[in-house]
Amino acid sequence: MTITPPALQAQAAAEQDTVGTTPDARWSVTRTLLRQPSAVACLAYIALVLLMAVFAPLIVKVGGWDPYTFDQTAIDPDLGGVPLGSWGGISSSHWLGVEPGTGRDIFARIVYGARTSMLIALAATTLTTALGVLLGLLAGYFGGRVDMVVSRLMEFLMAFPALIFMIAVLSALPADDRQYLLVAVIALFGWPYLARIVRAQTLSLKEREFVEAARASGASRATIVFAEILPNLRSTLLVMVTLAVPGYIGTEAGLSFLGVGVVPPTPSWGQMISSSVGWYSVVPTYFLVPGTFLALLVLSFMVLGDRVRAALDPGGNR
Repeated sequence: MTITPPALQAQAAAEQDTVGTTPDARWSVTRTLLRQPSAVACLAYIALVLLMAVFAPLIVKVGGWDPYTFDQTAIDPDLGGVPLGSWGGISSSHWLGVEPGTGRDIFARIVYGARTSMLIALAATTLTTALGVLLGLLAGYFGGRVDMVVSRLMEFLMAFPALIFMIAVLSALPADDRQYLLVAVIALFGWPYLARIVRAQTLSLKEREFVEAARASGASRATIVFAEILPNLRSTLLVMVTLAVPGYIGTEAGLSFLGVGVVPPTPSWGQMISSSVGWYSVVPTYFLVPGTFLALLVLSFMVLGDRVRAALDPGGNR
């Protein structure tokens, strides 16, 4: 479990600072991705999970159960709450079985768990990207004291034992609004990895001819930074964001597994995996269902990020 985006994989794409910035280049990248079955399959699964997250209330109505309702008729109280029937209680009423001990519908909790995981991961990615891009641009363009302060802060956060700090802070804080706390803590330790690459790219780009021309024409520093340099970082940011999302999904799941993430009864895939530990030998499907959904989502983002990097850097791919 880590909140570190795989920066080494994105470094090759970061060096291609102007690739993919024109419409023709972007269409070429899109066309390349659509020709790869693995990329299409990953996009399809990510789209499925996003649809589950967005339309969760409507989807669970089709299944007939919400994620919080106990179905005592689906478990055997004499055996400690073991689901009735084979494969963890899978039936026409419970499509993916029921939760041992409570009888809550696993399908409904998977659907709402997708909403929790994606909300936290995407919110953390958005906040991390905003902080990393802003501070990286400032450090790279202005240099001097600004660069020194930002660089020292990045080094401190990157060297700090983030996991231990997360567990300590989240354990001490109230359980209310835990999702927002997760986003804030993940973003706090996640932005330096993006800022470091943005800073390095900015140091290179600010010496380019188009920046010198904008400076000679009287453009303000803000215009140069956000209108001239930032657009040339789009390919780098695309790769970094694609590779960051699975890391944050895994972080949320890992913290929930450790008991300091999303608190019950809010559904979370990591929380479901944690709850299944005591049942995996009796009801293995209770572990396999959320574990499979989580593993496929992380794998899809990782493969897609790798395919995007390769499409943006075809020379390096060869």
